[in-house]
Amino acid sequence: MEPSCADSSPVLYVRKADWRGGGARSPLRISSSTSKKTLEWVPLDKHPLFSSRSVSRSTFNAAESTISASDSADAATTPSAGVLQNFLSWDPATSRLYLWDAKSRCLHRLAVRFPEPDDVSSPSSSLSATVEAASVSEQILPDIEIRCTVHQISLNTNGSTLLLFGPDELCVIYLYDRTSNLGDKIYCRTVLLGSSLFSIHKNGLRTLQASWHPYSSNHLGVLSSDSVFRLFDLSADLEQAEQEFYLQPEPIGSQLAVSVFPLAFWFGGQQLWERFSVFILYSNGALYILCPVVPFGSLCNWTHIKEIYEDAHVYGLKSSNSRVSKNMALAVTWLEATFPQLIDRLVDDDSVLVSRAHPFAPLGASLALQGPLVYISQGEKISKHKASISEFEGRPVSFLYNSIGKDSVFVIAWSSGFLQIDALAEEVLPLWNDGSSPHVHFDISGNIEGVAMICQSNLELVSLKHKRLDAKLNNEDIADVDGCSNLPRLLRLSTVDLSLPKDAIKDLLFLFSDPLLSERMYCLHNCGLDMIILHFLPFSNLIPGKEEIVPTPPSVHPILTTSHAETYSPSVLCGFLVMADSYGHSQFVGVTPAYECLVLDVKGWNEMLPFHPELDMKSADSTETFIPEIISKELLNGPKAILVSQSTSLRTLIPGSIEGRSTLHHYIKLFHENYIEYAHKVYIELEQHSDYLKTIIKSQAKRLKGVEQSLLKVENQDNGMKDRFNRAFKVYELLGHRLDNFMLLPAASKKPLTKAESEFNAELDRIANLELNGLQSSIEALNARLKRYLQSSQDSSSSMERQTLQRRNPHVSSAEVSHLKSSLNLLSSINSENTDKIKLIDGKLNSQEK
Repeated sequence: MEPSCADSSPVLYVRKADWRGGGARSPLRISSSTSKKTLEWVPLDKHPLFSSRSVSRSTFNAAESTISASDSADAATTPSAGVLQNFLSWDPATSRLYLWDAKSRCLHRLAVRFPEPDDVSSPSSSLSATVEAASVSEQILPDIEIRCTVHQISLNTNGSTLLLFGPDELCVIYLYDRTSNLGDKIYCRTVLLGSSLFSIHKNGLRTLQASWHPYSSNHLGVLSSDSVFRLFDLSADLEQAEQEFYLQPEPIGSQLAVSVFPLAFWFGGQQLWERFSVFILYSNGALYILCPVVPFGSLCNWTHIKEIYEDAHVYGLKSSNSRVSKNMALAVTWLEATFPQLIDRLVDDDSVLVSRAHPFAPLGASLALQGPLVYISQGEKISKHKASISEFEGRPVSFLYNSIGKDSVFVIAWSSGFLQIDALAEEVLPLWNDGSSPHVHFDISGNIEGVAMICQSNLELVSLKHKRLDAKLNNEDIADVDGCSNLPRLLRLSTVDLSLPKDAIKDLLFLFSDPLLSERMYCLHNCGLDMIILHFLPFSNLIPGKEEIVPTPPSVHPILTTSHAETYSPSVLCGFLVMADSYGHSQFVGVTPAYECLVLDVKGWNEMLPFHPELDMKSADSTETFIPEIISKELLNGPKAILVSQSTSLRTLIPGSIEGRSTLHHYIKLFHENYIEYAHKVYIELEQHSDYLKTIIKSQAKRLKGVEQSLLKVENQDNGMKDRFNRAFKVYELLGHRLDNFMLLPAASKKPLTKAESEFNAELDRIANLELNGLQSSIEALNARLKRYLQSSQDSSSSMERQTLQRRNPHVSSAEVSHLKSSLNLLSSINSENTDKIKLIDGKLNSQEK
């Protein structure tokens, strides 16, 4: 299928990237329908599925090249204003790429592989494709009619189910549950999720976001316009949610509760209780946490569960704070009920790898909506105690959570073109509100099938938190307030200004992370694609023994830039994703609204985080010798000197006497304490640090080898740069000679006319042409009439004389003839005068041009 392309097209500029291919060959499974055809591997951007106007791979070798992407005229494929669409999804387990065709209402599945990298020295290596796809693709169609408008598609964790996300309906396609086959078309079972809730024709609810849970392939989280977060289990019930959380935050200041509503959410990462957390972004920029939330029947890592369980006993149950101990007692109860293996004396069993979560909900408490999270500055100094409402103009439009090492990073994109980057400064802990009983649905056997609870902000804890911060700001010495440690705080890392044009539509910003490098993320907007790399993380980059670290701001690199003649398009790409190959490279794949594909290899952007040495180096101006603290300072100072008395009594002592032996024994003892024991300490110290020294030497040798290779590479590049400089100078000299030759031409000495002279010259030409044309046409007409008159007068002169004599009434009187002659004389004089004027004007113009 090749969609039609329009003539008008925006322009995409690609710059600052290393477009080199890489990757490993992925296994390919060919279906029975495609095995009959000849299977060929073609570059993804030249696949027959996409438009034939796709740009060749050699275009990306330039420092700044262009790609043409046609605008689709069809309403189904053209993105709506204010809506960001993504019709691409990637399954890394099976190397399959899925593309939704909005015009044909079908799904295309392509087998993708990453070819092995060619030799760098080969001249054709720059033309090799980074991503290849099988020439034959599969066409998957839903077995029911899909009437909703699809905005995004996404795969679950095992790649068996695909979600079609729209604001009105949610559709789920089971990719391996085929109902029928018609040639190359495969019909798969398709169901509607929550049709009684999210159908706009019934109750008017709109879905704001839908995401698959990372720990379950059957659970889907949905955030709707009624401020309710629902968790659906596709294997149990498609209409009724398994868990429902009614989010009710506390309005801040003069804000009304109706004006504050949730916009987006993210499931937690790998840090203790964060794996059971849901982070929610609200319309005022505030962040909230919902913890603990776990899908019923999902599999969780047993090591992580055991770590959380042991930490809860050490931190919470033994705390002297009654509120903290009570809250952690509920957490321990929740863990033991959700994972019964914890109370079956299997905590220390290393053979258990995963544990299945059992349905449970405390009957006397509901989850508390933790937040809004407050900010602190570095060094635990409170900078401001207001909630996380940003000072940026506009509204939040996109939200990204990423777990990087020991840090949990939040990125919020604002409609004003700013990115707000924050990090969690404290650990997330579960929090309940007592006295708010949830609604629990049981089956016939008494097992929990569904839970619904009202999640409100813990107003008491929030007020106590603000009192504590006010006290610290006023330098008051107060005791720790009960329960305040349950609310985590945020640390502002950086603020990034994307510098978008004022006339661009900034409501469409989408954030997504890199699958290989967690510190690298991307921001897609109307003006192109930017890559943001974080160089500072407060906990992952922490150096032992060094309290203060100067934060390094993140770097922003434009990868893709779009340019339009008049206005900015609502969305340049209708499909985008980042794929990771086995060689450690990231491939960006984008699809335009005209279904043209572009593939960008960002291999050159693998920037490392700044290196923090563990040894404190001295400054260059310091005269003090640098000595690594491998051996203790006491040993480096050397043995203590033995002070020998200079008195003359020592010379008079007899060695064999009692006094002589006593004195000798005393100095032998001092020598043993100061030198023999010191030597023994040095021996032990060196023996203990031998392995450490070997490690340092090995590391230094490795770094030295890397530096040598870098120097060799720089030398090779230096030779190439010299050759380029020489060629550039030769071209410069050639251009200089050509310019000198141009200066010798006659027209080079002429001065160009000014603007006024040019306008005057154009006016004279216009007037001259008009008058000359009029005079010439008049003269020609008069000459023709004169010739006809003379000829007729000669032929009938005799007859006219006879007629004049007979009738005594001449045809033309003498007065008329004289009048005609005078008119001819006047016209000839006017013609001569105009000819003289034209000659005069031409002479003046020629003199001015010279």
